[in-house]
Amino acid sequence: MKKIINYFLQGLLYTVPITVTGAFVVWTFNKIDTIIPGLFPGLGLVIVIVLITIIGIIGSAAIASPINSFFQNLLKRAPLLQTIYSSVKDLMSTFVGNKKGFDQPVLIKLYENSSIERIGFITNENLNSLGIKGEKILVYLPHSYAFSGQLFVVEKSYITPIDKPSSEIMKLIVSGGVTKIEN
Repeated sequence: MKKIINYFLQGLLYTVPITVTGAFVVWTFNKIDTIIPGLFPGLGLVIVIVLITIIGIIGSAAIASPINSFFQNLLKRAPLLQTIYSSVKDLMSTFVGNKKGFDQPVLIKLYENSSIERIGFITNENLNSLGIKGEKILVYLPHSYAFSGQLFVVEKSYITPIDKPSSEIMKLIVSGGVTKIEN
């Protein structure tokens, strides 16, 4: 019974914001159409879209920007927190944002005469800015059952691409190899 209640609450969490937003848009559309009856068909819809966009602009400028500026100023006073925050922010943006990351799964050979390999993701193929010369790239190796990993500088000759979706490979690593990868 507890699971059913939990699923019901999860369902509410997904449907209520969408329903309320939809109801608000329809209500606003109907109100505008009663105020401006029949002048131009679809004018109510255009006005609703423009109003919502203006509210979004005002909300970004009046709410999000000042809070973001205040938070950035706070971080400037605490360099260690700024380093942690920016690292976590960059990591999260690879999963949810526009920044691409963890999209090239690979096997890396750990040692020259070893058959042991680890699974990871290429994160940077140009190490000139670090002063690292040669055919080396950065590979991130996530840990299983954790939100952590290690970053390695690896010779390109030690790397074998994996031809599977990176999301499937990440699930495999995080699960400790328990998750099955679909063919």
